[in-house]
Amino acid sequence: MCGLVLQQDIFRKSAEIGYWIGEPFWGKGIATEAVRLLCQMGFEKLGLVRIYAGVFPINVASMRVLEKAGFQFESIAKKALIKREVIYDDYIYRMTIEEWESSKKKV
Repeated sequence: MCGLVLQQDIFRKSAEIGYWIGEPFWGKGIATEAVRLLCQMGFEKLGLVRIYAGVFPINVASMRVLEKAGFQFESIAKKALIKREVIYDDYIYRMTIEEWESSKKKV
């Protein structure tokens, strides 16, 4: 499952990307390919200029998915997430339209 959450108002040219894949399918490149396809749709069809994702610091596999898809690490939002009553930092990754265009040239 994957999708883009389009932002509104002054953020309307941005979207948050999210994805989930069942454990039997981990390590097969499926999530990375889904992220790439969503970015293509976002930039080329929806006119976005920025796509971003927040990742729990313990989810190294998700960070790797984003990095393989061409995302750049942007920042850490300290103590921004809570899951099962544990507070975590939020690791923010992003891809801009310029980075997307540049990554297409490398393929």
